[in-house]
Amino acid sequence: MAAALQQTPITFRNRSPLSAQLQSKPTSKLSLSSNFKLTRVTLKPLPRRRRGGATMANTASGSYASALADVAVANGTLAATAADVDKLASEVFSDDAVLSYFTNPTVGEEAKREIADEISRSLGLQPHVANFVNILVDMKRVDLIKEIAAEFELIANRLTETEVATVASVVALEPQHLAEIAKRVQKLTGAKNVKLKTVIDKSLLAGFTIRYGNSGSKLIDLSVKKQLEEIAAQLDLGDIQLVG
Repeated sequence: MAAALQQTPITFRNRSPLSAQLQSKPTSKLSLSSNFKLTRVTLKPLPRRRRGGATMANTASGSYASALADVAVANGTLAATAADVDKLASEVFSDDAVLSYFTNPTVGEEAKREIADEISRSLGLQPHVANFVNILVDMKRVDLIKEIAAEFELIANRLTETEVATVASVVALEPQHLAEIAKRVQKLTGAKNVKLKTVIDKSLLAGFTIRYGNSGSKLIDLSVKKQLEEIAAQLDLGDIQLVG
């Protein structure tokens, strides 16, 4: 597959220039530097212009995400590509030091590409995702990686008919309970697949909440906190102050 991505042209439905680069641009030879240390540089973020109510960054991130999705669909690697993008956003570029390094204009492009290649190797990224990272470095768009990851997740979920639901609870729920919640969400939404994201929220006291739908617009609240609020409203007691 790697050889095919680097040598054999692939036909895409969306023939965007970026898609063509992803398909044909070979990954540069890995250059590992065992003693490399990221230099912390504090940069002031540049203001982002708005156009039509959306930021320019959001528009660009959507374009990059769409181009990457085109390649992943053509290769039949959408799920694996989504996993790679998530690793980049959550395991690497969530570190401010890493992001500052790649957005530092005083660092040479070649040095950035070498570190990008080392990151791709260490994460075991697919060749087209490694190429994608290098393109972001070349285009000085690494600062968009988190937005691109979010946009890519939306695209992948739409293509796979996946509903994402966020489950908040006081303690981690057992796998069987999460499976039942996933079935409930699937029945409510008619989605082909359901992806659950879990968060801990001590303010719920007990029970859990499920948020799903477009931008989490729908909520199922089965928490003790909600029940106490309803009791307070019925008794016209206002907010209940718990002591303990």
